[in-house]
Amino acid sequence: MEAAHSAFLVVMHRSIPAFPFARGLALCIAVWLFAGLATGCRSGPSPELHVLGVQQEPRHDVVFVQVTNPASHAMRLTRLEYAFKAAGQTVSAGEMALARDVPAGEAVVVQIPLYSPPEQPMTLSGRLTAELDQIVQIFSVSAQVAPPTTAQ
Repeated sequence: MEAAHSAFLVVMHRSIPAFPFARGLALCIAVWLFAGLATGCRSGPSPELHVLGVQQEPRHDVVFVQVTNPASHAMRLTRLEYAFKAAGQTVSAGEMALARDVPAGEAVVVQIPLYSPPEQPMTLSGRLTAELDQIVQIFSVSAQVAPPTTAQ
């Protein structure tokens, strides 16, 4: 196997000078691939979630969540898969399509339906899909949800 591998390298090495542009092209491709791997495979800073409040509605409650973009460039939110959990049990879960642009360093508010009214503190966790520099990235996100306070 080693001899076959060495022979292949010798043949490849000898074939490159036959095409004068091949060496430069190979170098360009290698640099491009390395640059793509270096920038495309690492994720940027994760969006931050902060629950602003819960509004009780007749059909279901609505949780208002602030999504902050800590990146140095805009991101487009496209999808949210979420679950509300209390005491280790899933209270409500779902997914929703989004079409929200978040400028660098700014925030938007997203409304998430909650079909079981919170009676105790919960955790909202999930996966937020966003486009950042035309690269689709999926971020794990979470935030704490306090039950709404009732005025008496």
